[in-house]
Amino acid sequence: MAKTKFTRTKRNRPYLNVLDFMVKEKTFLAIVIIGLALAGMLAGQGQAGMWLGFFFAAYATVANDSIQSLGTFIESNKSRSWWKLWLFIGGIFLITVAFSWFYFDGDVTYQRLLKPDGTTKYPHPETFSFFQIIAPLVLLILTRMKMPVSTTFLILSVFSADTSGITSVVWKSWTGYIMAFVLSFLVWYFSYNMIKKYFKSRKFNNSWNVIQWIVSGTLWGVWVMQDGANIAVFLPRQLDAVQFGIFAVTIFAGLGLLFYLRGDKIQEVVSEKARISDVRAATLVDTTYVILLIYKLFISTVPMSTTWVFLGVIGGREIAISLARTKKGRKHRKKAGKMIFRDFSAAMIGLFVSIALAAGANPDIRNAIIDALTTW
Repeated sequence: MAKTKFTRTKRNRPYLNVLDFMVKEKTFLAIVIIGLALAGMLAGQGQAGMWLGFFFAAYATVANDSIQSLGTFIESNKSRSWWKLWLFIGGIFLITVAFSWFYFDGDVTYQRLLKPDGTTKYPHPETFSFFQIIAPLVLLILTRMKMPVSTTFLILSVFSADTSGITSVVWKSWTGYIMAFVLSFLVWYFSYNMIKKYFKSRKFNNSWNVIQWIVSGTLWGVWVMQDGANIAVFLPRQLDAVQFGIFAVTIFAGLGLLFYLRGDKIQEVVSEKARISDVRAATLVDTTYVILLIYKLFISTVPMSTTWVFLGVIGGREIAISLARTKKGRKHRKKAGKMIFRDFSAAMIGLFVSIALAAGANPDIRNAIIDALTTW
């Protein structure tokens, strides 16, 4: 007699859900536990703590931010071999960071961490604290939970010399979110009927593929200029040839794993959005996004949460589509509202977690927060 697979239909016992999660994610949990143990052993160390934190950040940052920089590209190219997508995106990454390394004398972040006068709000520590090393692990856990949190807040905050390094990033990110939401809403609301008319057919000209690859490549390059600092923050502000080689090869290999997994768990944040797998819709989303990133990239060298900008683009699009649909009803608006609220809540959770980590890592930030709370 064939064995029937046991399925639990009632979830009225929370501890059973926790056990299910632990069994399902046992490999991931083992990696996290080992990572925490290593962080505890290497906290207070110099080179060892630096490289451990970097390796954690290299994959965690790209994995979480893949939804914004690569999510639509992965989603609309499901039929293509993963290694072709990897070589294309990986090649752009190598060219982008190599240019910064040569042009800015070893700085791979396009002066996001090191200002032209040589000063920085994110000094490179001689030894690394436990909170600095585990910041990427926390990001990895939130990514596994499909939460599109800001890697800029979560990782850069623990290296900030004072609260100004956090507040400047928050302000630039907030303005980016609002601009993205408004621009995306206007684009999709006023062009919805035309888009629906021309995007209705599943068949499209092959030139759309070429356009999308150009736009996606540009978007990825600009993302590296903005968010490469979230990974390089663990390394010296100016890298020698060996350090640059390790930096570039590690992230290049991490991109290969990401494409092999097709974005992993966090990709579902993009997959659930309306018709985002259509290459034409994906291209329009990425075009709106990259225009905003380029504007924010050149307006100042202050780091910014590109996650918040992306959530603004997606949120404005979902609301615009729900309001512009020919078939009126609360169902679509309610669904769009839930998506936006969930994504925005995840981003806010990431902000609060990053502040908590920063307070744990830096006594000056901790005292400033306590003074602000007591004054308020």
